[in-house]
Amino acid sequence: MTVSVVVSAVVMGVVIGIMARIVLPGKQRIPLWLTALVGIGSALVGTLLASLFNLSETPGIDWIELLIQLGIASVGVAIATAVLAPAKRKRKRRTGTRARAKVKARD
Repeated sequence: MTVSVVVSAVVMGVVIGIMARIVLPGKQRIPLWLTALVGIGSALVGTLLASLFNLSETPGIDWIELLIQLGIASVGVAIATAVLAPAKRKRKRRTGTRARAKVKARD
């Protein structure tokens, strides 16, 4: 494996990760480096799956392999977002003396 192959795989993985963020609805609250890492991993897994099913050797651009990689990256980004995104918390109700005074004033 040459350096150019590794560099092109990393660049392609980052592009796939970013494409996965674009495909998913809503805002993904995960860092860009995690998106790139998920994209690189999904590019490797997608290439492996395409090779196992003999889908990687097609003339021209390997659209099926790219769609497999994008699907895996979308699932990976969705999982990462669900695990790492901060949960929305409800605001606690104030129970201090001021809150009690306001309640008594209304009565």
